[in-house]
Amino acid sequence: MKKDKRKDNLIEQLKEMPILQFSLKKVGISRASYYRWRKDPEFAKEADAAIAEGEALITDLSESQLISLIRDRNFPALQLWLKSHHPKYGNKIEISGRLTDSDEELTPEQMTLVKAALRLASFDKNHEKEK
Repeated sequence: MKKDKRKDNLIEQLKEMPILQFSLKKVGISRASYYRWRKDPEFAKEADAAIAEGEALITDLSESQLISLIRDRNFPALQLWLKSHHPKYGNKIEISGRLTDSDEELTPEQMTLVKAALRLASFDKNHEKEK
């Protein structure tokens, strides 16, 4: 069976521009056709790989532009790079409270609140295993 040239064109377009709506319009394919084609596991795998390749390309271009802005001493660019690449400048969580030397056990309600807080702060390793 002959492979559909439109599918090949879409795959190539997705490698260059991984935004589905833009790529579909550029190649002249409807969204309904795309999702119908995705029922074929081979095409779905190719499309996903093409989108991943396109996203990697956009990421490389973005990082290149960011580095150019850093060279131009653009403060927001500097700040973004440092926050993303150096733990010293990343977001921080501050926890405050009072400590006592009491051997009192937490009430069930207190224990529930502590577990919920740890889960929200992503410190509860047991919660990660439950997912």
